[in-house]
Amino acid sequence: MGGMAGSWIERADRVLMPTYGRRPVTFVRGAGCRLWDDAGKRYLDLAAGIGCCCLGHGDARLAAAIGEQAARLIQVSNLYYSEPMVAVAEGLCTHSFGERVFFCNSGAEANEGAIKLARKRSRDQFGPGRFRVLGFRQSFHGRTLATLSATGQAKVWKGFEPLVEGFDFADYGDLASVEQALTDAHCAILVEPIQGEGGIVVPPAGFLAGLRRLCDERDLTLIFDCVQCGMGRTGKLFAHQHEGVRPDVMTVAKGLGGGVPIGAIVATEAAGTVLTPGSHASTFGGNPLVCAAARVVLDALTEGGVIANAAARSTQFFAGLAAIQGRVAGVEAVRGRGLMIGVALDAPVAPILDRLRAAGVIALAAGERVLRLLPPLVISAAEVEEGLAAIEQALRQR
Repeated sequence: MGGMAGSWIERADRVLMPTYGRRPVTFVRGAGCRLWDDAGKRYLDLAAGIGCCCLGHGDARLAAAIGEQAARLIQVSNLYYSEPMVAVAEGLCTHSFGERVFFCNSGAEANEGAIKLARKRSRDQFGPGRFRVLGFRQSFHGRTLATLSATGQAKVWKGFEPLVEGFDFADYGDLASVEQALTDAHCAILVEPIQGEGGIVVPPAGFLAGLRRLCDERDLTLIFDCVQCGMGRTGKLFAHQHEGVRPDVMTVAKGLGGGVPIGAIVATEAAGTVLTPGSHASTFGGNPLVCAAARVVLDALTEGGVIANAAARSTQFFAGLAAIQGRVAGVEAVRGRGLMIGVALDAPVAPILDRLRAAGVIALAAGERVLRLLPPLVISAAEVEEGLAAIEQALRQR
């Protein structure tokens, strides 16, 4: 494709829907934790494609697996079996509470499917009338109409009303608020073990266990949205493993494919047998190409020392950020777990992101005043120090 005049940015602005506030950078290649733009400028990547590129860019194992699988078989549909899909499902079950897996293409799709599963599970067992899902304020679960409705942030609802009926919200981290909000019409609780888009918020110890207790007492399905906080991001394969709590259903995506689009619903046997032929499906879900990538990712995370590196670099990051907080005004809190890090500021984060980008560092926001860091899990100690120095400099320039 070609023949259109102008820069890639100008061409994009003519043909793409304006759904993103894109920064004026066109990336053309990556290696490890580095990115290069079309002008040859090098960047340190502390965003990892919004937490997707857990093995960094250009990982040789991942590239080889994708290339080999593409030459062999890309897509056959879920009307048939394929080896890579089975291998990844087995891996997810081996390394989690799960016993059944459904594959899709994104986190939003996984959450949409989990909501359907919870509603059908309740209807099969208790009949109609018990369909509501309790979520949390400041949560984020996706951009489909149902997952948007399940998201506890009014700003994402604007323009899409009426929302899907059946979603209520409690205060994150507050079990008393949950108990007050629950009614006989609820079938499930949907929660991020660590809130991502809501500001990188870790709940109090015992909160997830309390949700498990409430779900057991009321026969509710407990759904953990691990789309952002899963796949080694927090220093364990899944964030809830820090608390030793088992959900009925878990959704994963982002890092699962190392950068290629794949999502999954992981469930217990009891929950995972609710969706039967004709009740749910995905044309591309779990195709051989993306599962070849996910197989490499799972192997690297469970056998390759990547999660151990993430834990070590997390300690380094948090120590460095705490030191910066003590030296630089305007840092209100440093929070998160593993390499899912939020730096809460007393002013908007957008100018900080602009200064970092100008200095050759890519980072993210989580809300208006939180600097979000989601680097590749393979980041080195030297790269962490480089990132810390750039963050301090950007904060001092305010």
